[in-house]
Amino acid sequence: MQYHIFLVYCPEPRVQVVDFNLILILLTCHWPLLVAIACWNLEESRREMGKGLRELGVKDFLEAGLSVAEAIEFDGVLREIVSLCVCSTDIWRQIVTRRVLKPSHPHSFHQLVYYSLYQSSSNASHHADPPLYWFPSLEQARISNLGHVMETYGPKLFGSSYKDPITSYPLMHKFSVDNPQEYWSIVLKELSVSFIEAPRCILDTSDPSKHGGAWLPGSVLNIADCCLQPCARPYKSDDSLAIVWRDEECDDSMVNRMTLKQLRQQVMLVASAIDATFSKGDAIAIDMQMTVNAVVIYLAIVLAGCAVVSIADSFAPKEISSRLRVSKAKGIFTQDFILRGGKKFHLYSRVTEAASCKVIVVPVTGEELGVQLREQDMSWKAFLSTVSQNGRSGGYSPIYQSVDSVTNILFSSGTTGDPKAIPWTQLAPIRSAADGWAAIDIQPGDVYCWPTNLGWVIGPTVLYHCFLNGAALALYHGSPQGSDFGKFVQDAGVTILGTVPSLVKAWKSTQCMEGLDWTKIKAFCSSGETSNVDDDLWLSSKAYYSPIVELCGGTELASSYIAGSPLQPQAFGAFSTASMTTGFVILDENGVAYPEGVPCVGEVGLFPLSLGASDRLLNADHDMVYFKGMPTYKGQVLRRHGDIIKRTVGGYIIVQGRADDTMNLGGIKTSSIEIERVCDRADECISETAAVSVAPPSGGPEQLAIFVVLKKGYVSNAETLKLRFSKAIQSNLNPLFKVSHVKVVGEFPRTASNKILRRVLRDQMKQELSVKSRL
Repeated sequence: MQYHIFLVYCPEPRVQVVDFNLILILLTCHWPLLVAIACWNLEESRREMGKGLRELGVKDFLEAGLSVAEAIEFDGVLREIVSLCVCSTDIWRQIVTRRVLKPSHPHSFHQLVYYSLYQSSSNASHHADPPLYWFPSLEQARISNLGHVMETYGPKLFGSSYKDPITSYPLMHKFSVDNPQEYWSIVLKELSVSFIEAPRCILDTSDPSKHGGAWLPGSVLNIADCCLQPCARPYKSDDSLAIVWRDEECDDSMVNRMTLKQLRQQVMLVASAIDATFSKGDAIAIDMQMTVNAVVIYLAIVLAGCAVVSIADSFAPKEISSRLRVSKAKGIFTQDFILRGGKKFHLYSRVTEAASCKVIVVPVTGEELGVQLREQDMSWKAFLSTVSQNGRSGGYSPIYQSVDSVTNILFSSGTTGDPKAIPWTQLAPIRSAADGWAAIDIQPGDVYCWPTNLGWVIGPTVLYHCFLNGAALALYHGSPQGSDFGKFVQDAGVTILGTVPSLVKAWKSTQCMEGLDWTKIKAFCSSGETSNVDDDLWLSSKAYYSPIVELCGGTELASSYIAGSPLQPQAFGAFSTASMTTGFVILDENGVAYPEGVPCVGEVGLFPLSLGASDRLLNADHDMVYFKGMPTYKGQVLRRHGDIIKRTVGGYIIVQGRADDTMNLGGIKTSSIEIERVCDRADECISETAAVSVAPPSGGPEQLAIFVVLKKGYVSNAETLKLRFSKAIQSNLNPLFKVSHVKVVGEFPRTASNKILRRVLRDQMKQELSVKSRL
């Protein structure tokens, strides 16, 4: 007698599709009965997984904002999908693939469908995988940058083990970590990087004092020149679009366009003027909005063999001064004013209060400055005129230097004392571009927009993402907060849009992007802060649920260390993989690495070999900051990063906060961010929360305190919120956690890069408790 066993696969482990004890019994029975039992279990699975959504009907869809016709149409399609699918993930995949959830539908309707479908995930175990919302198709995977390389090299590298870019992604990632020389030799051919003198090898680890090794030793190039020259792979010609931009308050005008040839000519002109004013190797600062002129100046400084000093245009004179002093800058480019939201804000006056060096001033509008200059300073027009005065207008020969020469000096946020000065060599842009190539899938023809500033690491990163991958850079000369920016994204045909979570939250709350067409966007990017699931749901829905590629790294890494991937399913607010060539372990409280793949929470320790990562600081001991006190793993001292991360059952990674933001509540360690994720959704009146722990003045266990910012127009009180928070935390995190203090505030103290200063909030709460104790 033949026995046929049919097992139904469902990726959600909460559902028991087949009872294996029954199978053992039924092996002595006829197989049709076994099939019937399996089918019964399948129906049970369907009823369980579609339960929340199955109970919804036309009335619910109408209440969520659909028209009668839309509600009836959606109800019919949904019932068909639910009848065909086994589990929630399959249902959502079909909904997204069929595009039955539209960008024009109200967000309340998207919320209703998503949260009803995935309602069981809120009660899942602590290390369960987050719900998935985006899934790569095999067709998409094969034409992606990394997927194409895998299809080309995979059979040779992995033999019969290679299947396809999706199935074999773990193999490729492991190969990139274990064999960085071979991986980089492949990827360098895919980037717009050309050497005047080729490297002796990819990686030299012969010097034990260099934890990160020596990369591309002996090579000579100019990375700005690589950005500006045509090339066959990635394809970019002189006529390729290089930059597209629009000025604020010009919403009805055509977007401006600049070809690669025009960009190169502009950069060479400014580089010639730099030659006439400064010396090779000088550090020259930029304190400007990220405009076309700022990008041209950045590339020109590097082309001329000098180093850019990155300063954000939001900084006060004291912060500007410390960065100029630490970098020993010989000059600074700035604007007379900042134009944002239709208002002018003084910038030149802030710079001159901080700087005694030469200041070159670009007018924010037109050709004439709106300020009186100091004697030693120069207008943009006078600066450019030095080229013709010195007979250098015929062209420019780039300054080629060794790969480890400094091209950019960037800074950490600097919440206490001087910020760390982190020099980028020519390796850093290569690493940045390779990250964009693999994780974001930037390709020729893409139009890439990320509202940022050259003072932050994202500014130079986006610049190299575009110009070393053959994409066009999209710049909006104004505030990204309103519909004017959104219309630019639409009109410029942006295909990749970068954001920070606080900006997405503002867009969603003000509804300023309603009615715009963002469906050309193939991918979003997010970095800088922890993402909010509901905000990401809103953002992704604007482009028929295009993926949001989460990126988490650091200025000192010149890259992310964890990211999303176009070859893996994605979950809101989570990372699906370590970046290519990046290896790490998660450490327990004793500094011992958890076994690979085991679900856990702990501080991350990075493998030290990483192309582009810093090997020095200008004003601090690099070894002390990043390596001293870190454990050794497989013979290598791990690199410190400071993040606490959680690895789920399926390998997804969720950032829990910084090591110094952890708290001990009743003997259980948790993180601020984990608590904030729950509290942010505890009541509709909440805009955002910040969680800290404080020890009572009389001593004893740490107490949990929640600071709250309410949405505009909403009112609530601390006691009501305390009950809501306690219920949410005990239901979703740990029933032993108790909220001791709640305080409603107007806004949170933040660093210049918009990170919440929980240390300041913790000190405020300690002070208040101390006063109450004395009273």
